[in-house]
Amino acid sequence: MTLDGVSQGPGSAEEDTRGEFHRGGWLMPVFDDGCGEAVNGWYERCGALLLGRRTFDTFTTHWPHVTDPADAVADRINHRHKYVVTSSALGATWADTSTPLGSGFLDDIGRLKEADDDRELQVHGSIRLARTLHEAGLIDIYRFLIAPVVVGRGAGLFDGDGPAYGLQLQHSTVTESGVLSVEMSPQEFDNSLRAAVVAGRDAVVPEPAQVGAQA
Repeated sequence: MTLDGVSQGPGSAEEDTRGEFHRGGWLMPVFDDGCGEAVNGWYERCGALLLGRRTFDTFTTHWPHVTDPADAVADRINHRHKYVVTSSALGATWADTSTPLGSGFLDDIGRLKEADDDRELQVHGSIRLARTLHEAGLIDIYRFLIAPVVVGRGAGLFDGDGPAYGLQLQHSTVTESGVLSVEMSPQEFDNSLRAAVVAGRDAVVPEPAQVGAQA
């Protein structure tokens, strides 16, 4: 995502122009070896992919043509199972490793999460799907490459009225080009403290207890 929270069209100006977004391609000028190492590490944990239809279709135009045996990301995208939230047929590409999920996909995802597997069901791109999962409380780990760039308006994961969480940092690095790679897990939202002046000093204190009265 960008520093101002946009995840739309990181790869090119033409990747995703919905909403008249024409500032795509913002990640590529700062995508360096450190970014590649972070993404490789994410895919090492991937047991299956969960994708929105647009991201799935975008992947089909690129990854089947990456045949370098040393490219571990391409290997996982091409050969791991892909669950795709869609209302239409997926076509011939990856037909043997793809399953469409229909209108009850949240229930399907809940069942997939309960499967006995130490690998992850990972969402890559798929902004609208990721936002729906966030709002449903189905995301266990958030991973971002946060680019040192702002683009103004554009679609992002945290648009709209989602749930409130604290996020506990599990891992972070900064690449040479200034991209922040972070991994965070959701925690209970806490707003039990407030700023106050105590004995002439700036302090952080608990919020006063709420008093209810019934008659």
